[in-house]
Amino acid sequence: MLPLRANVRTKSISWVTASLILANGFVFWKELHLSSGDLEKFILQWGVRPALLFHSLDHARTLISAMFLHAGWLHLLSNMLFLYIFGTRVEDQFGHFKFLFFYFIVGVLANLGQAYMVAQSHLPLIGASGAIAGVLGAYFFYFPHSKITTLIPIGIFITMREVPAFFFLGLWFILQMFSGVFSNSVYDSGGVAWWAHAVGFMAGILMAPMFGRKIAKRS
Repeated sequence: MLPLRANVRTKSISWVTASLILANGFVFWKELHLSSGDLEKFILQWGVRPALLFHSLDHARTLISAMFLHAGWLHLLSNMLFLYIFGTRVEDQFGHFKFLFFYFIVGVLANLGQAYMVAQSHLPLIGASGAIAGVLGAYFFYFPHSKITTLIPIGIFITMREVPAFFFLGLWFILQMFSGVFSNSVYDSGGVAWWAHAVGFMAGILMAPMFGRKIAKRS
């Protein structure tokens, strides 16, 4: 399922979400201009390598830097789509600076969770999806009854439907959990960090009440 829009209206300009999208786009643009050898070194330097993380304080910086690295166009665009749809609403709920702080906190927790599950791996963990999963968790907490316009594949056909956020995000979370349980490493299922998604989502739900202004009205 692919989300297209949410029916929760925002009251302010989501400049933090926009800035995060631009920052991710800029870093990816830099990646595209690196040679294959330099790109590999860049990813190894700034991506989270679990085997190093728990033995080197210096490597802890990658818990944040890895959030701005992506493995390809599909990886980047899918992450930025989710960030745009759900991040704008959560930023409006939290306020700009609280949202920025929240984004990095849940992103760090998500990366830590994934790194812990594959603690012996030297393969780099990259992508904004752990932090974005935290944003999804916050959206789930505040707007469970909102409607998400979604593209749904049915066999060879694709249909568009409005589905409740609690169903869309709940199903998304269940898929991350099952995929995490049945994969042994970050690269077992096409390089997807399932545990980062699951941990980020749960962190978002648990931390949302500390950042939001109030429970939003059902819409």
